[in-house]
Amino acid sequence: MKLKAACTLSLTAASDCPMIAMLRPRSGQTQWLISDRYELQPWVPVSEFVDSYGNLCQRLIVPRGQMRIAVEVTMEVETQIAVAPDAPHTPMTALPDNVLHYLLQSRYCPSDKMQEQALSLVGDARPGYAQVEKIRAWIQHNLEYRYGVSSASTDALETLAHGAGVCRDFAHVGIALCRALQIPARMVVGYLYGLKPMDLHAWFEAFVGGRWYTFDATQDSPRGGRIVLAYGHDATDVAFISDYGAQPLQMGEMRVEVTALD
Repeated sequence: MKLKAACTLSLTAASDCPMIAMLRPRSGQTQWLISDRYELQPWVPVSEFVDSYGNLCQRLIVPRGQMRIAVEVTMEVETQIAVAPDAPHTPMTALPDNVLHYLLQSRYCPSDKMQEQALSLVGDARPGYAQVEKIRAWIQHNLEYRYGVSSASTDALETLAHGAGVCRDFAHVGIALCRALQIPARMVVGYLYGLKPMDLHAWFEAFVGGRWYTFDATQDSPRGGRIVLAYGHDATDVAFISDYGAQPLQMGEMRVEVTALD
């Protein structure tokens, strides 16, 4: 499936502000970058690096005043995501070294406090994919998708207490419950074709049956058409804009579009 995705955002800086962005996807096993365009107005020098999670990051200084960033990519992606109801739990001793840290609790995913709830929720589901799917379905049917309930500091336990949140919050709950069952899980942000309302999106992946599988608690069925921008332990690692100035950047209008080309 060939997709064109575009993101345009405006920023205002009270003074020169160092910034790191994650707005360029990379080619990988489930997606291939055909072409991309990255425009800055006004133009400033930019350097790129790959972080410890394999994400492509852009480093620049936003000058005082207003800046517009426009990114457009054409990607070949999976039409359907992989589904494997019988994929078993992968024991810790068989996990690849670079997957082990996804078992640890984190700022937004306090899995060390959620084991009892996780065990109660999955019941007698077979360890592995079936447990994760039960978690995904429970979140979809028991948490309300609602803006204004959560903030940038809301963690998974707070989302459960509120009974509502947005895609980022749903992903944190899924990740935390998986890790509580010793299933590695990571956060993913990117684009989803056909998302309504259209915006940058968040979901999670779980490592079972010897590989990563996609789970999205905001959707009622497995859906492909995804472009991954970044992976991380939780939202701390996948912010598409991180600023480090004396005064925070002010985010203006952001427009996101995803269209199919075939």
